[in-house]
Amino acid sequence: MNTGTKKQLPSWLPLVVGALLVAQFAGLGAWQISRGLEKRADQQMFRDETGFASWHDGMEVRPFQRIKATGSYDGAHQVLLENIIVNSRYGYYVITPLVGLDGEPVLLVNRGWIEKTTEPLDMTRLDVPPGRVTVRGRAGSLPRAGMKMGEAFRPGQDWPMEAVYPSTEEVAVALGTDVQPFVLLMDHEEDSGFFRHWVPTEFGPGKHFGYALQWFAMAAVLSGLLAWNYRKKRFK
Repeated sequence: MNTGTKKQLPSWLPLVVGALLVAQFAGLGAWQISRGLEKRADQQMFRDETGFASWHDGMEVRPFQRIKATGSYDGAHQVLLENIIVNSRYGYYVITPLVGLDGEPVLLVNRGWIEKTTEPLDMTRLDVPPGRVTVRGRAGSLPRAGMKMGEAFRPGQDWPMEAVYPSTEEVAVALGTDVQPFVLLMDHEEDSGFFRHWVPTEFGPGKHFGYALQWFAMAAVLSGLLAWNYRKKRFK
C-alpha cells in the first residue's frame, strides 16, 4: 500500500509563472504601441506627400511616396490577386508588370480592383496601352494574409494567372524575371485602371493603442493579484 504523500509544488513557482506572464503582457502592450506609432507615421506620410518624383531603378522610395515610372506594360503576363474584398464583395487586384530598360527588374503595377462574378472574366478588360507609358502612383506592397496556407499559384495555369496572396519573390518566379521590391499603386486619376482607393491600412493606430491598453490592464491586474497573494502568504 502506498502511504506516501504527494509532492507539493514549490511555493515560489506561482509567483515566478505570474511574473513571466506580467512581463509577457507588458511586452505585448509595448509591441501594440510601437505598431500604432508606425501606423500613425504611415498615415501622416500618406497625407503629407505632394507631387510625383520621377523614379528610376535603384532609387530608394518611402512607403506611400508619390512617384511616376516610365516603361512598357507586359500585358501578356498579368497576375490576378484573388480573395480581395472591397465593400463586402470578392474580387481581384490586377497586377501588371511595367518593363523599363533592358536588364532592370520589372515594376509591378497594381491597377486596382475588379469584382469577381459568376461569369468568366472578360479578358479584354485587362488590355493595356501599347508602347511606352508614364504611370503615376504610390509606393506600396502586395497584400498579405494573416495566415497563408498552400501555394500562391496553382500549377498549370495560363496567363493571366490567378494567385492567392503571393510574395514578390513568388511573382518573380512565375514571371521568370526579377521584380522591384515594391509595388506601384496606380493613382486614381490614371487611365487603364480599375477601382482604386488606396489607404495605408484599414486597421488604424487607434485599435493598436486600444489593444495595448488591454494588455497593460491585464498586466496590472495580475501584478496586483500576485502582490496580494504574496502578502497573504507572508503574514499568514
